[in-house]
Amino acid sequence: MKTLFEQSMTDAAPLADRLRPRAAGEVIGQGHVLGENHMLRRILDGGAPVSLVLWGPPGCGKTTLARIIAEKSGYEFEQVSAVASGVADLKAIFERARKRRQDGVRTLVFVDEIHRFNRSQQDAFLPVVEDGTITLIGATTENPSFEMNGALLSRMQVIVLQRLDADAMQQLLARAEDHEKKKLPLAPDARETLIGMADGDGRALLNFCEILFAYKGKPLDAAGLTQYVQKRAPLYDKKQEAHYNLISALHKSLRGSDVQAALYWLARMLEGGEQPLYIARRLVRFAAEDIGMADPNALVQAIAAKDMYDFLGSPEGELGLVQLVIYLATAPKSNAAYVAQGAAARAAREYGSLMPPMHILNAPTKLMKELGYSKGYEYDHKAEDAFSGQNYFPDGMKREEYYTPVERGFEREIIKRLEYWEKLRQKKNPA
Repeated sequence: MKTLFEQSMTDAAPLADRLRPRAAGEVIGQGHVLGENHMLRRILDGGAPVSLVLWGPPGCGKTTLARIIAEKSGYEFEQVSAVASGVADLKAIFERARKRRQDGVRTLVFVDEIHRFNRSQQDAFLPVVEDGTITLIGATTENPSFEMNGALLSRMQVIVLQRLDADAMQQLLARAEDHEKKKLPLAPDARETLIGMADGDGRALLNFCEILFAYKGKPLDAAGLTQYVQKRAPLYDKKQEAHYNLISALHKSLRGSDVQAALYWLARMLEGGEQPLYIARRLVRFAAEDIGMADPNALVQAIAAKDMYDFLGSPEGELGLVQLVIYLATAPKSNAAYVAQGAAARAAREYGSLMPPMHILNAPTKLMKELGYSKGYEYDHKAEDAFSGQNYFPDGMKREEYYTPVERGFEREIIKRLEYWEKLRQKKNPA
C-alpha cells in the first residue's frame, strides 16, 4: 500500500503535491514553530501526536504538517473537508476509528477548513476526542477563538502558522526549478513580481510555476508575466477576520497620523473587494471620535466623501475616500469629545433620574407655575454679555467637567472660549 506521500508523487499530480515536504526539515517559512524545543517539532519527529488546530493563511503548509504527523506517528490518516462532509460522514469515520483501535491502530482525522463546520458538527468531535478514539487536527484560515466551539477548542492546542515571506518563496521557486531541472522563463524583476502575486501562498506560487514551465517564449518581464498569468485575488474575506484586521489597521494608521500607511490599508481593502460605503461609515466615525473639535471640518469632509461615493459609485467615487483619508490622517487629533461622551454617560448612570432645576423648566400650565416651574429663570440674551451664569445641573449635584479640549487645532480656540465663560460664571457667582 502506498504511503500518503507516495500517492502524491505521480507525474499526473500537481506540482504543489509533488513538492510537498515529507519531513519537518523540508518545511519552509515556519521556523517559529519548528525549533527543537517546540511541541510541534517533537510531534513531527515522531512523538505522540495531540489534537491540534493549525491556524494560518492559505498555502502555508497546514495540510502538509498534518500528513507528516500522520506518517511519522504511524496513525491511520482520515482527511475530511468541512465543506463537503456532514455529521453522517463523521460518524462513519468515528466507527472505523473505534474498530481500528480494537486492533491497536490509532486514527488521525484531519479536517480542512474546520471553521466551516457549524457548532453542532463541531460538537460531534467532543466525545471521540475526549476518549481518545481519534486524534483531531483541524486546519483553519480564520481565528479559531471566533469560529470554533469553545469546548472543542479547549481540548486542542493551537499552532499559529505564518504566510510565507519573500525568502521562503524564493526557496520554493528554487525547489521547483530543481525538481523540473530548468529555470523559470522570467526576468529578475518578473521573479519578484511573481512572488508578490502569490501573496504569501506557497500553493499558489507553485501553481503559477506549473503554468510558466509550460511557456515556450522568450523570458517574461513583469508586464509580460501579469498578462500571461492571471493575477491572483488578494487574500481578503470581507466577512471574516481579515475584514476586521484591515479596518483596524486603517483606523490606527489614521489615528497615528501616518497618511502613507493609511492609504496602503485603504487600497488593500478596496482591492480586496470591501464595500466602499462600509469604509466610508468607519471614516465618518473616525472624524468624530479621533479628530472631533480639533478640526470640526473633518466630519463635514467625511460626509462629503460619503455623498460623493453615493453619487458617483465605483471607481470614480473611490477618489473621494482617498481624499478623505489624506485629510483625516493629516488633521490634528483629539478624542476629547469621545471622552466627554463617556464621562457624561457615566454621570447620568450614577446620578439616576434627578430632575432638572425648577428654574429651567417650562411652565405651560397654571399648576406648573404654582409649583415653581420656571421661577427665577433668567433669559441669557437679556443678561450682561448674554450670559446669566445660572446653574443648569440638577439641584444637589455639584458641577462637573466632562469635556477637556486639547491644545491642538481648533480646540485651542475652544479652550479660550471655555476660559471666557468660566471667568464670567465666577463673576456672576462669586464664592
